[in-house]
Amino acid sequence: MSGAEIALRPAQPGDAGKLGAMITEAVDARAWKPRLHSAAQDISHAGTLIDRGWVTVAELAENVAAFIARDGFEVDALFVASWAQGQGLGAALLKDAKTQADALELWTFQQNTGAQRFYLRHGFKEIARTDGDKNEEGLPDIRYRWHRPLQEQKT
Repeated sequence: MSGAEIALRPAQPGDAGKLGAMITEAVDARAWKPRLHSAAQDISHAGTLIDRGWVTVAELAENVAAFIARDGFEVDALFVASWAQGQGLGAALLKDAKTQADALELWTFQQNTGAQRFYLRHGFKEIARTDGDKNEEGLPDIRYRWHRPLQEQKT
């Protein structure tokens, strides 16, 4: 982890461009993942997530470097810009999300082995696999769940 301090804050509408660019970059970096949306559509999608109040961003040196979108217990998205990977941003966003919920669930693609290792390292357990018939990309995926130990759950 770098010496730079990570700052978390709610996303603002003006963040949509940077968040959309992270989505586009992540799709482009994975040859196995089909490009279904334009960069402009990725920005629009990020804007929608922000408008719903679901998004927390992580900044490094006041630069937006990562984000998580969460609807209650469901993690809809977690992206880290390529230039900021390996600096604890994803872990910081997950840790923050865990303080706000007794359980979290998410999907990741079976081909995304890096994400699988990340979620397992952070206490998530695999609960289901599909052949991709229900996701937009049509790619096999895995459902993960994390839950706070019963003795630590909020009342």
